[in-house]
Amino acid sequence: MESMDEDRSEVSDDHNHNYCAPGGDVRTGARKSQLTDVTSSFPRPLPYLPARGARGGRQGGGGGGGARAQATSAARLMDSDSGGEGGEVCEEPGSPACGNAADTISTDSTSKFLLNAMAVDDYRKNHWPNLEKAIDLLLIQKPTDHISISYAQIYSYVYKCVCQQHSELLYKDLTQKIITHLNQVSSRLEASQPEDFIENFNLALSQYTASLQCIVPVFMYMNKFYIEAKLNRDLGEELMKWFAEYVAEKHVKTLMPLLTRAHSMPFQVQPSTMANVVKGLYSLRPEWAQLAPALFSGFIPQIHPPAVVSQLPHYAAHDQKLQLELSMTGFPRGDQSRKRASEDS
Repeated sequence: MESMDEDRSEVSDDHNHNYCAPGGDVRTGARKSQLTDVTSSFPRPLPYLPARGARGGRQGGGGGGGARAQATSAARLMDSDSGGEGGEVCEEPGSPACGNAADTISTDSTSKFLLNAMAVDDYRKNHWPNLEKAIDLLLIQKPTDHISISYAQIYSYVYKCVCQQHSELLYKDLTQKIITHLNQVSSRLEASQPEDFIENFNLALSQYTASLQCIVPVFMYMNKFYIEAKLNRDLGEELMKWFAEYVAEKHVKTLMPLLTRAHSMPFQVQPSTMANVVKGLYSLRPEWAQLAPALFSGFIPQIHPPAVVSQLPHYAAHDQKLQLELSMTGFPRGDQSRKRASEDS
């Protein structure tokens, strides 16, 4: 009963059923406190809380007027909340609450800009130089070399760059670094002698593919959360595509005649080198097999169309011709009059 008397003493009812504070202000003290709380907690959206005066009116018997006052208060709260960005509420355009909110927005924007600028500067001075040195070592190492590199530290640099929202910048720098290296490889191949071209191309391809086995895992975090998620690509596939575009495609017309000639002269080039180059070209661009089907069919299955029954005489004639050529070049068939010991009856 005492609390009900206190509420009735704080709120009075006029002839329009508007509940007024003792000072004559239509907005109650609770309403003002709500506005103060909202402006101080910007930019969190303002939850609706019923006015204290409306609750006191219902207890005092003014049920209809209290409901209208509550609806009016809620409408004002909703209008104020939707009128400003981020749910900001201002009583009047020139009120201190509006001024404080504008100052807060300006201060936050300036702080975020300075923080981002400091993060980019830190990336340029610390993170990327360390990553660039490690990439250089990985790209120039030979398959048989062992270079002491902390892969955990490289992965940590990549992780920090991605967490600081520098994935796009990191991807651009990595792309530029790899493409610059591939252009240098292409220039060295152009200066190679024809007799050394196949060996040099095999060395460049083997060295590059070996380096990717280290580069792709340490950039796995960027690959997962930026390249795959936003670009819908894969880092390993992108790196191999760049080698095909900036190295192999520029020299394939020079390489194919040399490979065909070496394939027709056994042991002019090491068989392992021939197999590695031919298989590597096929993995880069399968359509290149159509430039020399006879060459690729010796290392890649199903290059030629499948055999058909109607072509069996042609296949037999081709095999007889091959046997004749081998016998004429010094590969004897041996004594065919004797059977193998396991076949004696």
